[in-house]
Amino acid sequence: MSDFSGKTVIVTGGAKGIGEGVTRAFAQAGAHVFCADVDTEAGARMEAENSSVAGKITYVNADVAGAATCEALVGQAAATGSVDVLVNNVGIQPVDSYLPAHEFPEETWDRILDVNLKSGFLMSKYAVPFMLQQGGGVIINIASVQGRQSMKGVPAYAASKGGMISLTQQLALEYAEQNIRVLAVNPGTIETSLAMESVNHDLEALRTAAERTHPMGRIGTPEDIASVVLFLSSDAASFMTGEYVNVDGGMMAQGSWAE
Repeated sequence: MSDFSGKTVIVTGGAKGIGEGVTRAFAQAGAHVFCADVDTEAGARMEAENSSVAGKITYVNADVAGAATCEALVGQAAATGSVDVLVNNVGIQPVDSYLPAHEFPEETWDRILDVNLKSGFLMSKYAVPFMLQQGGGVIINIASVQGRQSMKGVPAYAASKGGMISLTQQLALEYAEQNIRVLAVNPGTIETSLAMESVNHDLEALRTAAERTHPMGRIGTPEDIASVVLFLSSDAASFMTGEYVNVDGGMMAQGSWAE
């Protein structure tokens, strides 16, 4: 595991699912992690783990779909002396949003795009000045395989994740000369509450579906994503920027997968 001792990391949507795995992994690697989430109970549980990690977890109750909240969150993290890694992880895909475009409510579209895509822009907007001042940094965007190959009923989610991949490439080019690396991770099906909601919280149904659609024959875990995020954030990946990495058990290599 890479050593992130003395580093400051921000993880949006950091108290549950993939974000929880990423927050915990960075804290175990010695970082001070600012875990931003709207779920106060889950955030409190994360902070309670401080006695068992090498670094520190600070929970911040934050809905990062708005500029003022993002600016305040970045400022709080920067008060430690640096903003070394930003992980734009937060994402939503409400069960009642699985609709074709002609039936899709505008307010649902706006909310999904604000949370899943706009937050990544806003968090980067406010983190980059600190990274420029300190001579570099890393931004990791959690996109999705649905940003590359879509399915029926997810117009806003697909657009948000495709946009996140494109934003990753643009920001990478924008700041490559200033030593700010920007990368994306595209998870396949991961065992999280978000995925569970799509199958009415039937874990066995979720696992069975994952076994059928993932060539490796299993569902992914938050830890699978976290280990890749830590690698991409480390000096071991110092010549990588503007790239996306599929962590999907072979889904994208297989081709058509959505039912």
